[in-house]
Amino acid sequence: MSDDRNRNDNGHTDERERVCYMCHRTESRTVKMIRLPGDMHVCTDCLQRMIDSIGTNGLNFGPMSGIPLWNAPQDGKDPRSDLPKEALETLPDVMDENGNVVTPETEEKEEQHGNGGHGPGHGIPNISFINLSDLQQGFGRRQQLKKKPERTGPLVDPEKVLPPHKLKEKLDEYVIGQEKAKKAISVAVYNHYKRILAGDKFDESDGVEIEKSNMLMIGPTGCGKTYIVRTLAKLLDVPLAITDATSLTEAGYIGDDIESVLSKLLAAADNDVEKAEIGIVFIDEIDKIAKKESNRGRDVSGESVQQGLLKLLEGSEVEVPVGASSKNAMVPLTTINTKNILFICGGAFPDLEEIIKNRLRQNSSIGFNADLKDKYDNDANILDHVDTEDLRNFGMIPEFLGRLPIVVTLQNLSKEMLVQVLKEPKNAILKQYQKLLELDEVKLEFEDDALLALTERAEKRGIGARGLRSIIEEIMLDIMYEIPKDDSIGTVIITKDYIENKGVPQIRLRG
Repeated sequence: MSDDRNRNDNGHTDERERVCYMCHRTESRTVKMIRLPGDMHVCTDCLQRMIDSIGTNGLNFGPMSGIPLWNAPQDGKDPRSDLPKEALETLPDVMDENGNVVTPETEEKEEQHGNGGHGPGHGIPNISFINLSDLQQGFGRRQQLKKKPERTGPLVDPEKVLPPHKLKEKLDEYVIGQEKAKKAISVAVYNHYKRILAGDKFDESDGVEIEKSNMLMIGPTGCGKTYIVRTLAKLLDVPLAITDATSLTEAGYIGDDIESVLSKLLAAADNDVEKAEIGIVFIDEIDKIAKKESNRGRDVSGESVQQGLLKLLEGSEVEVPVGASSKNAMVPLTTINTKNILFICGGAFPDLEEIIKNRLRQNSSIGFNADLKDKYDNDANILDHVDTEDLRNFGMIPEFLGRLPIVVTLQNLSKEMLVQVLKEPKNAILKQYQKLLELDEVKLEFEDDALLALTERAEKRGIGARGLRSIIEEIMLDIMYEIPKDDSIGTVIITKDYIENKGVPQIRLRG
């Protein structure tokens, strides 16, 4: 919504945000609007394109060609007096700078008041109402986003910043397993927002200044990295931006600029800069920007992106394009301070296990107390031994790792954990399908053996919890198709034989 009150042609005021008649963008996105008669508005971007088009193709008004562009008479003579009769018939009503129609009667009144015919309303119609000062302000410089009014309440609700143990309890309602990761993230998030809420209350006379601690989450696909971050932002009620590092490139190359990470956060905060400055940014697939040793050319999507992210992670003022993925003259900019933005990076880091094993095997030797070389081959929690050296060997630069002091590892989900994912969370997959069938007044049940068969199929696919939904979609397709046909069906029971394609589900009729 626009902060100032707009006035329409009828003289009434309202709080509606003005919209460009040409591109249909709102004033908050275009920054500068020029008002036209009929309560229409045109942004400076569209007006600039129109002027450029006129300059390229030339002016051609048909029978109106040759009309001077200025309102003042030429050599004391009205420029309309030289027009042919057919051109005068095509001329619409002339508007003055206030959007009012100028008639011969009004011109006579202007002459009587000493205007002498030099006032507005002469020249090409619908041109004199443009304020040239507005054009000078809109062109020749990069647009800036309008400032929001001063806020009265706190940016973060203190009641929603829970202590670590309560925050973990909330996470337990949605996320199965990953106890160590949930504990570490709860502590880090609590300390981060406690620092923001304290504000200027810290006594910095002793030279102690609390800095933020960004996080790096390492775990296989489908283990819950994105889901944990999304749940945290929901519990804290703060803006969250989830972006993919694979689309980021160095500035000047095809792809998204690094600042587009903050553009998504600003959009999540409804273009409220102050609210965006205390949000959370989750950069997924961070392992895809690792340094590529085999690439002899310029690594524009690898090491260069890591170097570009350094200023964002540490905390600095960054110019961010609003509503776009790159900077250009037609896009408004705003400045965001990343000092209080919590950055969480996540990635699967494939083959990192082998790098860890090779480092640990260097300590193996011969003797009674020596470690065997195959000691860590079957270790399911091998990621717990990750070190900064392993991540450097993977391709992450030391400067980047230094700005992610908290490293959290997540493990693959076992069969038992996958069964819990199906049943226990508040937004469990089975509960979603049971809710869908309840709308048709049909009850859906799963046998325990059927759930185990589901998890075995998901485990073979190797995509973690994401595989569960794809499998359930397959087995529920025929059921969801057939149930609306028969109103007598009351209960559907999914059996192990049906999961293994050896039978059909059990059907119980109503009553």
